[in-house]
Amino acid sequence: MADDLWALIEALRPPWPEGSPGPRPVPDRLCLQGILYVLRQEAAWQLLPLELGFGSRQTCWRRLDGWQKAGVFEQLHRILLAELHAAGKLDWTRACVDGSHVRAKWGVPQPVRHRSTGGRRAANTT
Repeated sequence: MADDLWALIEALRPPWPEGSPGPRPVPDRLCLQGILYVLRQEAAWQLLPLELGFGSRQTCWRRLDGWQKAGVFEQLHRILLAELHAAGKLDWTRACVDGSHVRAKWGVPQPVRHRSTGGRRAANTT
C-alpha cells in the first residue's frame, strides 16, 4: 500500500530541475517522510531530528511548500477519495461541509468607516 501511495505522489509532484547547483538533493520520498513525521508529531519544524535522515528542516519545508503550490496534495486527495468511493469504503451519508472555509457570497455587508470631513479643534489648543 505504501509503495502504491508513493507511486501516486511521485506521478503528481513537479519534476526536480536537472543540473541544479549545490549538493545532491535529498530524495523526495525521504522529504515526504520528514513532512509526515512533523505533521504526525504536531512538532515545530525546528524539532525535526536530523539523525532520522529526512533531510534538513528547511529542505522538508521547502519541498512541502513547493508541492502545496503545485497542487500535489489536492490532486492526491481527490484521487484517494475517488478510489475509496469506487471501493465502496466511503459513507457519504455521514459527510459534512466545514463552513469556515467557504466564502459567504450573500453575507451581511460590514459597515465601512468613513473619514470625517468636519472641522475639529487643533491638538495643541486648550
